[in-house]
Amino acid sequence: MVNAWSLADSVLNGTLDEDYPIMTKKETEHSTSWYDYNRNDSDRENPFTEAFDHLMGESVTGKTPWIYESPDGGKTVYRYERGTDPLKRELINTEGQKKESMAHYFKYHEEEILKDIEEYVSSTYRGHYTGDTHEYRNVQTLDLMAARSVASGFCQANILKYGSRYGSKDGKNKKDLMKVIHYAMLLLHFDDHYGKPSMPSGNFEQMP
Repeated sequence: MVNAWSLADSVLNGTLDEDYPIMTKKETEHSTSWYDYNRNDSDRENPFTEAFDHLMGESVTGKTPWIYESPDGGKTVYRYERGTDPLKRELINTEGQKKESMAHYFKYHEEEILKDIEEYVSSTYRGHYTGDTHEYRNVQTLDLMAARSVASGFCQANILKYGSRYGSKDGKNKKDLMKVIHYAMLLLHFDDHYGKPSMPSGNFEQMP
């Protein structure tokens, strides 16, 4: 039992924290069976809302090809592919490091689709009609429409055009859908969903 004189002595000597360290409660560690949320109901949806618990639930129930591990209750998370060597695990998240991916929730080829969209949009900057002399060689037709405040309507019209063309001309043409998505992205920009763009500097070399 600690008496007042002992406490006072520790305070005066500046050794209070060393003599009487504050005991913190150890974080609760769950067994893998705790994460097996559909053991009694195979159709049950993942009930976990915390990111690490959700990952563990998917891992334990086999709903993902990844096996997740964490030595510190979710502060540091590793994963490796089911059926592979656990020693080949990769770090996906550490505390204070925003590296956690949402891809583990995907089930409709979203990851591949997003990659295709990025590649398609990047390719359009090499294929659009642009000026071909001096500082105007990076100016696109869409830039001229934006200058006349008609870019928004142009983008919306093209969403309708390529959306209705899909399945009719050239069948279910994947490129038509890429165009719909791209024009929707441009419409998000021109309708200021991400804020108004900054004023141009006049240096067209800086334009995408």
